[in-house]
Amino acid sequence: MTGGDLDATGGGGESRDGREARLPSDALPRVRRAVGLVDTDSFAKWGAHLLATAPAHWELELLTVATPRSASRAQLRSAFRGLDDRLAHLAAAPPEALEVDAIVERLRQDPPDAVLVSLIGPVAELVIEEVHRRVPRRPVLVTGLPGISYPAKWKGVFFRARADLFVLHSHREVRAYEELATEGGVEPHFALATLPFARPSGAAASRDGAAIVRDSVVFAAQPSVPAERAERERVVGWLAETARRHPEWRVVIKVRAAAGEHQTHREQDPYPDLVPADAPANLMVESGPMSAHLDRAVALVTISSTAVLEAAARGIPALTLTDFGIGRHLINEVFVGSGLEGDAVDLVDGRFGTVRAEWMHDNHFHPYSENDWAERTERLMASRDAGVLRDRPAARRSRGGVLRRAWERKNALGPDDRSVLGAVALVIGAPVRALKRVVRQVRRVVRPAEVPVLLAPTSQRVSGSASGGAASGGAASGGAASGGGRSDRLGDREEQLVPGRDAG
Repeated sequence: MTGGDLDATGGGGESRDGREARLPSDALPRVRRAVGLVDTDSFAKWGAHLLATAPAHWELELLTVATPRSASRAQLRSAFRGLDDRLAHLAAAPPEALEVDAIVERLRQDPPDAVLVSLIGPVAELVIEEVHRRVPRRPVLVTGLPGISYPAKWKGVFFRARADLFVLHSHREVRAYEELATEGGVEPHFALATLPFARPSGAAASRDGAAIVRDSVVFAAQPSVPAERAERERVVGWLAETARRHPEWRVVIKVRAAAGEHQTHREQDPYPDLVPADAPANLMVESGPMSAHLDRAVALVTISSTAVLEAAARGIPALTLTDFGIGRHLINEVFVGSGLEGDAVDLVDGRFGTVRAEWMHDNHFHPYSENDWAERTERLMASRDAGVLRDRPAARRSRGGVLRRAWERKNALGPDDRSVLGAVALVIGAPVRALKRVVRQVRRVVRPAEVPVLLAPTSQRVSGSASGGAASGGAASGGAASGGGRSDRLGDREEQLVPGRDAG
């Protein structure tokens, strides 16, 4: 399916100028001021790009919150590439990180109409709580999760229950989170927005106007999927074999952080450390904006990165590797039936998939007219104007008063919290947390955790939706015709399964 097909499916000829959420009106709407708060690499990209789709009458500002996992300036420059005129300056001059107290004080002195809280879970909870406590006539608090958020995760709801609006990116996600929130006693408050960096785009061109050559198979790396070192080494082995089999391609392991930089999810075994010394010269590790890599891509490969949606929106063939199975901890259940599922044999043979039309509407490619996040934010701002914006209760029910808040702050900010009360809370709370960990470990021994439920791997050879010939210029056709025997370097499918990590 091409980018043009996606455009037709996703909006029926509506404008694609990057500001799809603008509200039509015969009269000039009231100017609104919205401030975005970001911290890690993925939240910075999502928050900035969502703001860039806000209505034209919103004045936008973006601030970076100082936390132990805040994105570096290089990561921010990559995250802020391709923003609209209101925020385009951020790519060249990302904002310096400010401490939480300094940001809350700015909001207190000059409250905007709305704040987009695009922060990792514990920090989002802290900031939302601080705004509620310390900012009179507080702004509307909008929050959300970057990328693919299916299956729904309770941590995401738990940390953000007090926000006024929670943005998700597919009808399927909204249904799943509404059900989960209701089960947990939280009133649903979910809105819909097209994933802001997964919109159709035109053909790429270089700065001198010449067309960019498409010569790359891009692997979108994830810090915690798969989790085990042995599994990650197998992925590198498959990519190396792909590079050997297809010397006409650059096989790029696209990483999100350089050495020493932080990510939203912690990475135990970075891919650059796993590339063998005898890897072919056309297997390379690169960072930078995903959009720039997609400009050169003949195909995008991943386990479950949101980048696959960016590729699909551009009409670029893609593959979600299912060799480790299909399950919640791999974040790849959403792709069942998408036409993108495959395995290492497909990868090495150059056999990639295209999105099935019947999968699209419920999964991230709904019409832009169905987005309601901006309209609902406007209504909430009107309630604030009228003095009737109600405060939502927190999901956290723990007691402890001031000391408990100090502990949660210390937990969220780590060394960036320099308060005396935080130090006291750490002295008291650390032994308690250590004891709880011991109790949990004992419980695991007595009552082992359930093994994650997995569906069997699948492939393009089974699905019959491969577009390998189109992606590789015919290089894969022989493998597709023969069914693609697995190379000795690919190994078998036996692996140890571990629960995934969730940063909330």
